[in-house]
Amino acid sequence: MPRLALYGLPGVGKSTFAHLLTKQLEAAGVSSAVVKIGAPLYELQTLIHTVAGRPLLTPTVQDGLLLGDLAEHLRRINPASLTDLFAAKVSAAPAETVLVCDDMRAPDVDALERLGFLLVEIHAPQEVRQGRGQARGDLTAGREDQPSEAPIHRTPYHRVANHGGLAALRGQAAALIERLEVKA
Repeated sequence: MPRLALYGLPGVGKSTFAHLLTKQLEAAGVSSAVVKIGAPLYELQTLIHTVAGRPLLTPTVQDGLLLGDLAEHLRRINPASLTDLFAAKVSAAPAETVLVCDDMRAPDVDALERLGFLLVEIHAPQEVRQGRGQARGDLTAGREDQPSEAPIHRTPYHRVANHGGLAALRGQAAALIERLEVKA
């Protein structure tokens, strides 16, 4: 089954698109799962906010500055720290499951390509991206000058323009599924 790695700047709708993809795949009888390279970062974010006396009450809220700094330091200590943990998760997934990574960043590209992931670029206008982060209630926005937010210089397997509503994005998910030719 195909493996998809979604990428784009914060707020472009990677997680929303991943959710729509997996729901459509499941409706078609195809097993799918979202896998996150950043899962350890979200765990550390929760721990740090708890230790700081400001526990996060909503699990989807992001402290973009903290997440970016944590990723930078983990990669400084061991450049493969996040991708090695991710590779172990991927290898444990059933072969008949379509895997969708919704948080690939520039430092992860080579590792994900080695794992057989197809790159899917998602983009949205800046004003739309900023509004999404605010609507989600993020504590801070990530810095776009972070090394992890560097542009990805690869030709993606597929491009998604996310400037319409959910119906338009649902249609783009259906188009990608059709292009992948996955069947139950």
